[in-house]
Amino acid sequence: MLRDKDSAAIVAVKDIGRARDFYANTLGLELTNDNGDVLKFRTGKSGLVVYVSDFAGTNQANAVVWGVGGEIADIVADLKGKGVTFEHYDGMERDGDMHVAGEFRMVWFKDPDGNILHLNNM
Repeated sequence: MLRDKDSAAIVAVKDIGRARDFYANTLGLELTNDNGDVLKFRTGKSGLVVYVSDFAGTNQANAVVWGVGGEIADIVADLKGKGVTFEHYDGMERDGDMHVAGEFRMVWFKDPDGNILHLNNM
């Protein structure tokens, strides 16, 4: 029923202006629709919806994941240069800010509302 249908990630935020700046300028996503309290960004072949909610940032798990392949180190360096700080989790091997599990490389960081965003090299 849904296997041939597109999907999009959705993230709740408290401050839509701050979110617009972070997702458009820090992450470099293309804003495709702005309805005031709801933003839609293009990210690859899919979309990311950002909307205002009192429950923003309460999720303690990944909100959005991007598989960025071999560009992960360059993207991490670019984000770090823009002031993004990365989460460090105990029990995982790390190389700087990047967690390592064999050939798998991954980082986590938060948007201004505390939503957990994840990049990996897959």
